[in-house]
Amino acid sequence: MKFSEMNLKPEILKAIKRSGFEEATPIQEKTIPLVLEGKDVIGQAQTGTGKTAAFGLPILQNLDKQHDSIQAIVIEPTRELAIQTQEELFRLGRDEKARVQVVYGGADIRRQIRALKQTPAILVGTPGRLLDHLKRGTIDISKVKTIVLDEADEMLDMGFIQDIESILNYASSKHQTLLFSATMPKPILRIGEKFMHDPEIVKIKGKELTANLIDQYFVRAKENEKFDILCRLIDVQNPDLAVIFGRTKRRVDELTRGLQARGYNAAGIHGDLSQAKRMSVLKRFRKGKLDILVATDVAARGLDISGVSHVYNYDIPQDPDSYVHRIGRTGRAGQNGMSVTFVTPNEIGYMRTIEQLTHKKMMPLKPPTDEEAFKGQLSAANKKVTELLDGDLSKYTAEASQLLDDYSAVDLVAALLKNLSKDAESVKVKITPEKPLPFKSKHGNNNRHFKRNFKRGGDRNERYHRKPNARRGGRKHDFVIKKKD
Repeated sequence: MKFSEMNLKPEILKAIKRSGFEEATPIQEKTIPLVLEGKDVIGQAQTGTGKTAAFGLPILQNLDKQHDSIQAIVIEPTRELAIQTQEELFRLGRDEKARVQVVYGGADIRRQIRALKQTPAILVGTPGRLLDHLKRGTIDISKVKTIVLDEADEMLDMGFIQDIESILNYASSKHQTLLFSATMPKPILRIGEKFMHDPEIVKIKGKELTANLIDQYFVRAKENEKFDILCRLIDVQNPDLAVIFGRTKRRVDELTRGLQARGYNAAGIHGDLSQAKRMSVLKRFRKGKLDILVATDVAARGLDISGVSHVYNYDIPQDPDSYVHRIGRTGRAGQNGMSVTFVTPNEIGYMRTIEQLTHKKMMPLKPPTDEEAFKGQLSAANKKVTELLDGDLSKYTAEASQLLDDYSAVDLVAALLKNLSKDAESVKVKITPEKPLPFKSKHGNNNRHFKRNFKRGGDRNERYHRKPNARRGGRKHDFVIKKKD
C-alpha cells in the first residue's frame, strides 16, 4: 500500500516523500489505519521494520495545534533510541511544525526542565527520566491522547516494567496505548491486559521479518584464529558499513584498537563511555565517516542506522533473542544484508538454538585465504585511486612529470597501491581470549546454571542438598530442598 492511499495530510506526505519512501512496510500498512481510528494496538515486529513511522505518522496526523499540552508520549528503552526516535518524528513533522522533545538520563535535567516549559506536542523519553519529571511535576500527561511503548521486550530485559506501570498510572484512563515488541513474554502481555482497551493485535509473519533479507553465515574457528579471519573477511567482503559485536567491554576495546592498528576505520562503543563520546561515535558512523562500529549488546540496543551492510558476531550471543536484535542492524528498508557469526567448536549447540528461533539455518562460510584477502585489499585500493582521479589534479602534474622522469609509471602506481592498501596481518594483534559459553546439553542447562536460576526463585530459608540418584547407580545427583535447621 502506498502512503498516498492512507488519507494522510499533504504536509506529512511531503515529509514522507522527502525521506524517499512511497510504499508502507507491512507493520505500517497494518498499524497506521488502526491508530488513525483511535484503537489500541499491540504490534509484534522485529527492529528495523519501520515501527517509528507506524506510530509516528498517525500521531502527527492527529495533533491538535490549538492545544498547548503534551499530546503524545513515546517511551524508549535507551537514550540512543530515544534520540533517534525524536529525530525521526521531528523530520516527519517538520512541515507540520510539530514540537518534539526528548528527555533521558545522563543529561542535565535543569536544561530539560527549561525546554519543557515550551510544552512539546510529542515527548520522547526513557522510563527513568520520564518518571523523574513526573514526580517533580515538570511534565503533565493528564491530557495525553496517545502513549507508545516501543521495544517493550527490551524494556522488560532492562528492568523498566515497574517504571512503565508507574508512568501509565499518571495518565488519564481515556488515552490510546500502542505497544510494540519483537517478542511477547507474559509480563508484556500483562501490561496489555491492565492498561489497554480491547487492543488490536498486529503480528508480522515470519516471511515478512527483516531477518529474511539477511544472508546468515557462520565461521567455525578457534578463539585465537578469529581476529585474523575477521580482518580477511572485511578485506574480501568490503562492507559499506559494518557492525561488529563483542561480548564484553574489554573485548570491544581490544577489537577496536586491533582494527585501528591494521588500518581499518573503526571505533567502539560500550557502557563505560560517556554519553557524549557514544553519541559522537554514532554520529560519525551514521554520516559514513566511520566504516566499522564495534559494540556490546547493551550499547547497541535500539540502534537505528540505515546503510549497515554487514554484521559480524565476533562472539556468539548467549541469548538467541540478542542474535535477532544484532542482525536486525542490517537488512533494513528492503535492502539485503549479511551476518557472519564466529562459532568455537563447543558453541555449536548455541548456534542450533539460534537457528530454531529464527527458523533459518546459518550457512557455513569458509574463511578467506591470505591471497584472497590481499586481492580484496588491492580491489579497495583500486577503487580509492579511481575516486582520486575524479578530483582536480592540475596542481600536481608538474611534480608527477618529474617523478615519471625518475621512475617508471608501473613502479609509481605500484607504490600508490601499496600505500592505499593494508598489509593487515603484518601487524600482530593479540586479543585476550574469552571463555567460551558454558556447554548446554540438548536436555537443557547444566546443573550449575540450573542451580543458579533455581536458587533465585527459592526461599531464603532453603538450602540445597545433593542425594545420589539410585536409578543411576549413585553416580549422578539430583537437587532436593531441605529446610535450614
